[in-house]
Amino acid sequence: MKLRQLWQNLGIPVVYYPKLAKVTGGASAAIFLAYLINQQLFENQTEEWLSFSSQEIEMETGLSRREQEFARQQLRQRSLLKERSITTTNDSLEFYLDLDALEQRFTSFSKLLFNQDSVKNNLSNSTLDIEKNSSINQSHSTAKTQPVEVVKDTFQPNSRVKKVKTDKYFGNSRQPISVQVSPHYQFSGPWETQEQFEAFQAALLEYFKEKGLNNPSGCVFKVIDSMTKGIKSPLWDDFIQGKNLGESEKIQRDWEIEPGIPYPAFEEERIQYYIHKGEPLEAAVSKARSDLRNPVLGQDLWSGFLRKCDRLAEEAMQAKKMGVSNPYLPPSFTANSEVTKESVMKKLAAIDSQHSLSESQSAALPETSPPDIKVTKQPEIPSLESLQKAYKTPLGRQIVAKQIAENPQWGYIIVDSETIAELPF
Repeated sequence: MKLRQLWQNLGIPVVYYPKLAKVTGGASAAIFLAYLINQQLFENQTEEWLSFSSQEIEMETGLSRREQEFARQQLRQRSLLKERSITTTNDSLEFYLDLDALEQRFTSFSKLLFNQDSVKNNLSNSTLDIEKNSSINQSHSTAKTQPVEVVKDTFQPNSRVKKVKTDKYFGNSRQPISVQVSPHYQFSGPWETQEQFEAFQAALLEYFKEKGLNNPSGCVFKVIDSMTKGIKSPLWDDFIQGKNLGESEKIQRDWEIEPGIPYPAFEEERIQYYIHKGEPLEAAVSKARSDLRNPVLGQDLWSGFLRKCDRLAEEAMQAKKMGVSNPYLPPSFTANSEVTKESVMKKLAAIDSQHSLSESQSAALPETSPPDIKVTKQPEIPSLESLQKAYKTPLGRQIVAKQIAENPQWGYIIVDSETIAELPF
C-alpha cells in the first residue's frame, strides 16, 4: 500500500491546542474538552448537558476508555467539567461544561500561555476565530484529503560544522571561572601601621609554633583573614594589651594553682592510680595529665579527691586523739621536689664523674691492688614500725609480704593483714 493511499484512509486529521493542555492538565484532557466545546458551539447543541457514550468519544477523538477517565478526572479537579450518569444506559454519560471557570483560568494563566501582543489580538479577534473555526469544520466534511508534502532534510554531511570532541568516559571540563582581583590587594584590619601588622604576624607565628601545630603559617592566615571579615579575635586583644597570646583564653579550674597547672598532690594521686593499674611511669604521667586537662572529667575527679582528703583528715584527727603523733598520709601528700631537666642532668653528671674516677683509680694501680676478698655483709633488718607503715599501701603490702617470705630470719609474720613479730620477746 502506497503512502498516499494509506494517508487517505486515515480520514480527517484532528488536532488539539497545546496551550489548552497547560490549563486542563494534559493532552488527553485538552482533546476531551475541545471535543465537548466543539459539539456545544458548532454542532447546534442547545442543551446545557451533553450526552455521549465512551464509544462515540473514542471514535471521534481516539481516546481509549482509560484515557477518557483520566481526562475527566483532570477536568473535574479543576472544576471545568461536571458529569452524571444516565439511568437508561450504563455506557453513556452527561457532561456540563463550566465555560466561566475556563475563561477565568485562561485569564489567570494568560501570562504563561500568551505573549502580550497575542493576548490583545485574541481579545479583539475572538469572534473572527469562532466564525473561522465553524467554516473550517463545514469544509472538512466535504473536502477531500490533500496529499502531504514531505520536505527533504537540508542537512549536508560535508558542511562546515564545528565538531566537539567528547570522551565517553570523561565529560568536557568546565571552564575556570575568572575572578577579578585587585593587583595590589592588602589585608585591612584593626592594625594602624604596616609595622604593627607585621609584628602581629610574627607573634602569631611564634604562638602557633609553641602550641605544636603542623601548619602554623596557615593558622596565621586564618586568624588574619577572619579579622579582615569583621570577626573579633582575642589574640589581637592580647597583642594590643601587651600580654602573652592566648592568655585571655585560659581558664583557671578549681583543681589548678594557675591555669594549666594542677595541684601537685592531686596530680600525683592520679599518677599513682595508673601505676597501680600496671601502667609504666611515662604512660601514667601522660594519662593523668590528659585526664586533668578535660574539664568535665577533671571536675569529677576533683570532687572525689576532696572527699578522700576529708576522710583522711578525719582519720588523722581520730588517730591524734588516740595518741598517735604522726598519723598516716598517702605518699602523694608528701612534699617531693619537682623533677626537671637540670636536676636530672646534675644527678647523671655526678654518677658519670664517680664512674670515671673509679675507672681511673683502677687503671693507675693495676699491680698493687689487693686480691679480691669476698666479704658477705649482713643486710640490716628493717624495724617492725617501718614494715607496718609500708604495709598500709597496696603496693607496699605486696613488697612487705614478699620480703617477709624471703627472709624468715627476720622473725616477722603476717597475721590478719597485720605485720607482727613472731617472737614477742
